[in-house]
Parts: sequence; C-alpha cells; structure tokens
Amino acid sequence: MKTGVKLILITLPLVALGVGFLAYTVANRPPPAQNTLSERATPVRIITATMAPLSPRITGYGLAGPSHVYEAIAQVGGATEYVNPKLKKGEFMPAGTVLLRLSQTDFNLAIAQARANIRSAEARLAELGVSQQNQVAALEIEKQALDLKENDLERLRKLVTRGAASEAALDAVQSAWLGQRQKVLNLENAIALLPTQRQVQTEQIAVYEASLTTAELNLERTTLRVPFDARVADVSVETGQFVRIGQVAAVLDGVGSAEVEAQVSIADMITLLKTSRPQGDSAPVTPLSFASVLGAFGLKATVSLRLDDLVLTWPAEVDRISDTIDLKSGTVGVIVRVDTAYTAALPGKRPPLTKGMFVEVALSGPPLSGIIVPRNAVRDGKILLADEDNRLTSVPVTTRLVQGEVALITDGVEAGARIVVSAPSPAIDAMLLEITRDTALETRLARTEQDQ
Repeated sequence: MKTGVKLILITLPLVALGVGFLAYTVANRPPPAQNTLSERATPVRIITATMAPLSPRITGYGLAGPSHVYEAIAQVGGATEYVNPKLKKGEFMPAGTVLLRLSQTDFNLAIAQARANIRSAEARLAELGVSQQNQVAALEIEKQALDLKENDLERLRKLVTRGAASEAALDAVQSAWLGQRQKVLNLENAIALLPTQRQVQTEQIAVYEASLTTAELNLERTTLRVPFDARVADVSVETGQFVRIGQVAAVLDGVGSAEVEAQVSIADMITLLKTSRPQGDSAPVTPLSFASVLGAFGLKATVSLRLDDLVLTWPAEVDRISDTIDLKSGTVGVIVRVDTAYTAALPGKRPPLTKGMFVEVALSGPPLSGIIVPRNAVRDGKILLADEDNRLTSVPVTTRLVQGEVALITDGVEAGARIVVSAPSPAIDAMLLEITRDTALETRLARTEQDQ
C-alpha cells in the first residue's frame, strides 16, 4: 500500500508539470496563418449605349407594271386604212402619235347629209317668217273686207225691215258675210300656229346639228392616237382589216411611271403604321380620307432589283393599299409608284424598271430616336448593365421598336451606359464582371443606323 501511495505521489507532480507546460505552449503559440478568399469575376461582353435614329422598316415583294395602260379600243367600226409602221410590240410611241386610221367615207357622207338637213330646215324657218308677214298683211285686208260686208248686212236688214228689200237678198248678203268671216278665222288660226311651227323647225335644226356633231365626232374617232408616252405591248390589227366597235386594236404601256404591288405581312404593316402614326393623331379614318391619312404617316419606299451581284434601286412613293387581302399567306398588297422607271435608265449599265420584273419593296417610316441594342439583349422587358464597379444590375426598359435582330429602347437607359450583351449564366444581381467591349457589334449596330 505504501508502494502505491509512493507511486502516486511521484507521478502526480509529473502530470501536473506536463499539463502546465502544454497549457503554456498553447497559450503562447502564434495564431495559424489565414488564407483570404478572393471573388471571381465573370467575363462578359458589353457595348456603350448611344442615342441614334432607327426607322421602322418592312419589306415585301411583287411584280413591276406600268402605272397607266392604254387600250386602243375602236369607238366606231370600219376598215383600217392606215397602221403606223412602228406599231409593233416593244416599240416606243410619243404622246399624240397616230396609231391607226379607219375609213372615213361613211362619216364624211353623214356630215354632208347633216349639213344639208340643217340648210333645208333653216330655209323652211325663213319661209315661215315670210309666210307670217304675208298672212298678217292678208288678215288685215280680209278684216277690212269683213267690215264692209258687215256694213252691207246691217244696211240690208234695215231695208228688209222697211220692206224695201227681199229676204233672198238678205240671205245672199249674210252668206257672203259668213264666208268672209271664215276667211278671217282661217288666217288668224294659221298665224296662231306659226310660232309652234317655228319652234318645231328650230328643234328640227337642233336635231340636225346634233347629228352633225355626232358625225364629226365619229370622224375624229376614226383616228386613234396614243394619249401619253408609251411602249407597245400588243397589236391585233392590220391594214385593210375591218375593226368592230369595241374591238381592242392595240395595248400600250405608259413609260412615265411604274407601279409595284408588294405583298407584305399584315402584322408588319400594322406595326409600321402604328410606329409611324403622328403623335396625338387619333382621328377616325374613313375610306375617302384614307389616302390623305396614309400620306400623313410619312412613309418612304424603295424598289430594289437584284441581278446577280448587282443591286439596282429606285425611289418610290406609297400610293395606296390594295383592296384585297390574302388570308392564306396573311399578306396585304401595298402599291408603290416609281416616277423614274425609264428616266433613270442607262443603256448597257442600268435597265429601266419594266413590266414583269420581280422586285423587292422596302417601306420605312419616320426615324425614331433611341438606343439600338441587339434584340436578344432585352429579356422580359429588362436589360443587364455593368455599373461603375463592374457589377451586374438589371433595369426595366421601354422598347418602342423590335426590327430584325435589333431593338430600339426609348426609356430606361441613358446614353453612355454599359449594356451587357452576353448574359452570364446564372445572372446574379451585383455579381462582379470582367468587362470586354464588343467593338465589332457596335460597328454592326452603327451600320444598321446608316442603312436606314
């Protein structure tokens, strides 16, 4: 027992000494080195926001054709006496050129007959005037004779009353008085009818004059002239051929201007009109006012023709909207007019815009001012920006126009802001960014501005 106690007494100081040394060592040991964790930046591409104009623009395709087509339709019938030697398909005809002439014999005879009828009617009218003068003079004489016979009748009646004359003598005088009175009445009736006869004759002259005018007009109609500068498209008449009334002798296409009915998407057209409509203009549109309202939108048009690597363009004007809609393709026809279809042509270098050419029509509205960004940079009405500390932030924006691969922002972003165009995944607000400016994209966006 003494040995165990002795052992404890020896080991306890040693243990206490070891514990104390360990506590001293731990308390005076320097702290372990700490490794600081650094934040990792996410690489992104950005562009600098700049204010720029962008015009709303849509495209369509269609066939070119003349704005004016002249059909040489015969208004009178007859044999063809003359056909212009240049009346051949493809030839050009200046305005006023005689295309063909029909036989004028029948119409010259009709004119001569109408003039003869007029002269005859005028002579009859003059005859009525002389007859009226003669009948008025004769009436005056007959009235005087009637007065004499009436005096004789009164005198004889008095003699018969006194028994100085017979009843037979009275009857004879009274019969003579009645006969004279009948003459006076006949002359008065004849004179009363003269104004009516003169009116009838005057109207007859008017009828003959109308016949003369018709005959002269038909004579003019025997000659067909082209009313404007045109190109012959079709000919269906030869010299000596009989032409019927209403027959189309030739068809000529005007060369003053051309038209293209381009088929464009209805949805795109509505968007174009919506973005191009003047601010504050909410007046209703009626069919009669549609043309003037369409002009107020300030739409511009360009017609393009691709010939291999060559692209030819013509300025055009939006003239009207077609009256039909293609429900299958969801398109509507927009008709544009090109006034330089032929005048801008250069032989061997630039052909004219002729009938049948398949062309592209670009319609654009007045430019809108805003910030042009790639279309995919706008997500759910927001875009990502890099702030001054190169940290990610998301802001809501107002997009006025989405066109092709670009969008036009009109509110929510100021010029000079750094727009993130390669969104990180995941996109965490306030995350640190490693910025790379995409100058190639900025150049493409600037080219988009210049192409308007």
